Amino acid sequence: MTDVPAIELNNGVPVPQLGFGVFLVPPGETRTAVATALETGYRHIDTAKAYDNEGEVGAALAASGIPREELFVTTKLWNADQGRDATLRAVDASLGRLGLDHVDLYLIHWPVPSADRYVETWKALEEIAADGRARAIGVSNFQPAHLDRLAAETGTVPAVNQVELHPHLAQQELRDYHVAHGIVTEAWSPLARGGDVLTDGTVTAIAARHGRTPAQVVLRWHVQLGNVVIPKSVTPSRIAENLDVFGFALSAEEMAAISALDAGTRIGPDPDTFAAA
Repeated sequence: MTDVPAIELNNGVPVPQLGFGVFLVPPGETRTAVATALETGYRHIDTAKAYDNEGEVGAALAASGIPREELFVTTKLWNADQGRDATLRAVDASLGRLGLDHVDLYLIHWPVPSADRYVETWKALEEIAADGRARAIGVSNFQPAHLDRLAAETGTVPAVNQVELHPHLAQQELRDYHVAHGIVTEAWSPLARGGDVLTDGTVTAIAARHGRTPAQVVLRWHVQLGNVVIPKSVTPSRIAENLDVFGFALSAEEMAAISALDAGTRIGPDPDTFAAA
């Protein structure tokens, strides 16, 4: 089993730096994909209410026989459930679907600034952390202005901000903000959903030099930046390939070359305007 390093969150909880994501894993395939990931050596699983597969994730966890204390499970609160009372109901519903009495990390999925409920929602997450339903709490897709407001109006700094992050959207300014405030950066869509990033000549040339795949090179870039990274696949060989990124290192020049691909290009929604219910 690959020994995945852990990053310590701002409340002392360790998170495995590389996990397995299940966004867009089709219904009926999630349980098998998660079971394969766990057998391969992953111990960090990332889901969300909005993915509609928490139940299959929970079934795979239960069937794995892996002790709960060896697992790190993340789920997320959907936009329609923001607000104190709805948040407290939503976390219990997620725990029920997962078959767990707590998650290791609970995130607000999007800030939805137009609804103006994320501060109230964050205070509910503080309650969830205090009563043990989540070992750590954080946010997803928050911008510095949203994080500043949480800091000004509550007493708890998010442990994690999970954001779209890949070589075409390197998020340097946001990552610098996180470092300054003790927030761990977690990357969703770390391979840009397998698009142009993996065929870019810079990435493929670096991969050839190391005898690695382009996906492994990009994931290694994330690891060396200090990001927590959660690739997704349903193909057993790729699930294994994505975990095998700790046996080589990129040079400073190679890291800089990949970072230079940043074009500020999103494949997902703009966090300042996204408001799907």
